[in-house]
Amino acid sequence: MFQLDNLSSVPIYEQLIRKIKENIMKGYLNPGDHLPSVRKMARELNVTPNTVQKAYSMLEQERVIMTVRGKGAFVADKKPEIDNRQKLEELKREIKPLIMELLYSGVEKSDIINMIEEFFEEIKER
Repeated sequence: MFQLDNLSSVPIYEQLIRKIKENIMKGYLNPGDHLPSVRKMARELNVTPNTVQKAYSMLEQERVIMTVRGKGAFVADKKPEIDNRQKLEELKREIKPLIMELLYSGVEKSDIINMIEEFFEEIKER
């Protein structure tokens, strides 16, 4: 279900968070869907249970998933909305270096905009 890149500079728990959110956005995971247990996910991804637990905890804090004691983790009923400026500013700070890297690499502004539009279309296709 989730493929992670062990050679990436992005920590494994962050990759897992991104993959879960991506699968929700694409409609592969829907509200109420049961996620694998921490141990099962760790075995499948060949990572430590602590790594999966960290990802699940962060997703729960962001209200992307909910945990029911004794039953496991589930996709939350509603996609969280960015309603606080602090989170929005944090996301802007994360995006800016990526755009700067693209521009530094010679990618034109119009090409960056086209990439973003392609990502939106890919998400909408499901």
